[in-house]
Amino acid sequence: MANTYLQVLCLFICSLAIINTVSSTKENVTPYLDEAYHVSKTIVKNAVSKGAVCLDGSPPAYHFEPGFGDGAQTWLVQLSGGEWCRTVEACLERSKSEFGSSNLMNSWWFTGMFSKNQSGNPEFYNWNKVFIRYCDGGGFTGDVEYVDPATKLHFRGARIFKAVMDELLEKGLKTAKSALLGGSSAGGFPAMLYCDYFRTLLPNTPRVKCMNDAGYFINAKEPFRANFTELYTALVTLHGSAKALPKECTSKMSPELCFFPENMQQYVKTPLFIASSAYDKYQINNSIAVGINTCIGSSNCTATTNQTFLEFRSRFLNALPKPTNPKLKGVFIDSFNHHSQVQFWWSPFNITTINNLTLSKAFADWFYDRNYTYVIHEHELPISALGALAEKERKAKLKKNMRHLPKFH
Repeated sequence: MANTYLQVLCLFICSLAIINTVSSTKENVTPYLDEAYHVSKTIVKNAVSKGAVCLDGSPPAYHFEPGFGDGAQTWLVQLSGGEWCRTVEACLERSKSEFGSSNLMNSWWFTGMFSKNQSGNPEFYNWNKVFIRYCDGGGFTGDVEYVDPATKLHFRGARIFKAVMDELLEKGLKTAKSALLGGSSAGGFPAMLYCDYFRTLLPNTPRVKCMNDAGYFINAKEPFRANFTELYTALVTLHGSAKALPKECTSKMSPELCFFPENMQQYVKTPLFIASSAYDKYQINNSIAVGINTCIGSSNCTATTNQTFLEFRSRFLNALPKPTNPKLKGVFIDSFNHHSQVQFWWSPFNITTINNLTLSKAFADWFYDRNYTYVIHEHELPISALGALAEKERKAKLKKNMRHLPKFH
């Protein structure tokens, strides 16, 4: 019996060593994709006749999964992200990819908030789900009639949004009982921009709300980099975006400043939810320093870098809507170093939490008017999201190994 016990103890200790080795390579952990599945593209009918085309002149596209059961009259419409192009050269290059031409788009995989898995996505699993592809490079804001014959580039993002909406309304959106317009990353701002317009399209829908997921890029100013201001200035000029922006905002400041959510959120009258990390990977890489995310993943940021993080976090939180009316402006801001949560970080296994509250739970409660959330993570310095996931995996494996240990009496 003693020898048997020693063998089991040795196996258990060895298993702990393996688990610790896995956790030491935490940045190599891949988020679990909750029963992801592919959905084919749908080309928008009559879009070309409306001048609503991608950079290369091809018609826009989206991916559609019909709702079922009691979700048959509920709609999630999501604007995809994918940065921006602000020069003719960059847009020409982009036009040769799926981010500039529907001819090059393949099927898209649905996971996270788009999953049909009821256990992993209980509030939205059976909704009608639409994922609108981003192929204009201007954040769905461009509207330039002229097409240079030398480049044949089209800057028509605003027309694309309206053309897709026209088609979705005929597809059943107009009879929705509940509807959500969301957007991630570069799609987050247009989800805010068109939020009130989306509401006017659905006068008979009792519940219409919007969500900006990881697209709340702030005007950080000195000592931080002015990358977003420079980007938006060039974007407005090239894509003719000014006419898509709220006149209430452009009458008070230059159009590029109205691209910052902090400057135009006050004009959004439809309920809006903002989900982001205070240390969003894309944002701090552009606003603080290229490669700044590396030290977070390696847990070796210097004291000076940590002080910079704290200053950036303070500015980010100050830019958010005030917590006076979370019914109209809900907020969920964590400190995990990730970018966009509605797909990769939505699964119960992957999802990050603030005081045991997950984004999926907080958002669903806010959307269905069960509880109006305004949550800010109290952890002041950035946390590696992949590191947290690795630790979760380590604990799950340890628990599994403990269950399989023989019991001695």
